[in-house]
Amino acid sequence: MKKKQAIAKKRPWRYLLGASALLLLVAAASLWAMQAALVRPLAVGNDGLRFEVNSGGSLSRALRDLEQRGVLRWPRLVLAYAYWKGKTGIHAGEYLLPAGSNAKDLVERLNRGDVTRYRLTLVEGWTFRQALEQVRAGRNIVKSEEGGDAASAARALGFDGESPEGWIFPDTYIYRSGTTDIELLRQAYRRMRRILEEEWQVRDDNLPYSSSYEALIMASLIEKETGQPSERSEIAGVFIRRLTKGMRLQTDPAVIYGLGEEFDGNLTRAHLRESTPYNTYVIDGLPPTPIALPGREAIRAALNPKAGDSLYFVGKGDGSHHFSATLAEHNRAVREYQLKRHANYRSSPALKENKEN
Repeated sequence: MKKKQAIAKKRPWRYLLGASALLLLVAAASLWAMQAALVRPLAVGNDGLRFEVNSGGSLSRALRDLEQRGVLRWPRLVLAYAYWKGKTGIHAGEYLLPAGSNAKDLVERLNRGDVTRYRLTLVEGWTFRQALEQVRAGRNIVKSEEGGDAASAARALGFDGESPEGWIFPDTYIYRSGTTDIELLRQAYRRMRRILEEEWQVRDDNLPYSSSYEALIMASLIEKETGQPSERSEIAGVFIRRLTKGMRLQTDPAVIYGLGEEFDGNLTRAHLRESTPYNTYVIDGLPPTPIALPGREAIRAALNPKAGDSLYFVGKGDGSHHFSATLAEHNRAVREYQLKRHANYRSSPALKENKEN
């Protein structure tokens, strides 16, 4: 009798141990199922999936959106995982989930802000209007009302009644989906101001500029006059010496800029006599504003001109120029290179072949 009572007393512990073991098995199975759900590839297809997270969006909203698109099955589980990892932060932008991505990858990408970035290049020698058109044509750029035309874009950048010409730095810019046209232009504008100030601080002595803005104007003339990097400082030297001697600059690109839409590609003697603020055959000194976007090298050349005695230059037809110290020598060069132009004459250097292909 006493033996049966002892056995009966032991049975509740056996039941508890069995129940505990069962609970542990259930918990282990649940954890395994949760882990499997988190590492199971998402339904993004062989090409991956692009999706957008709007500004102000939350992780829970993004997960629900992906659930509705049939990409994700357990948004609450994924959200719980993100809270456990302390990675509920999310960044706006366009994301690409490659094929084979899982829920853990998704949380990491959203938390890092691993958004798709695009490239856009603004070219030396373009005008402000051309730069604006290029920016607004950029992939996934938001076209703002302010950027609808050059005048309103200039006002948005802070040019109230002043010309924005020359103030956009030509370079390749990296941006996110959703960036506005004005945001990208403002970035390029700030960069130009910084670079101009940097180069101004290391300029040569005794330059005929009253401000860094005049150097920017000169740099734009140099940018339009040559595509040969080795010639920039030499052309700057010609222009500086002409200014110092009180000679007119007589630079065709400035005349063409002043003609605007009137110019049809053929610069005539009548054009050179036409009175515009940019006709450097008529006006003294620099034109009132830059005529194009100058790069850093053109700015550096304007502030560090090459010493010499040349006062004239003329295109040779291969993209380079002949420099002359006297008018007689210049006239001979004009007869040789301009009045007897060969069939393959060009004003800019030939493009180098790509040897990598």
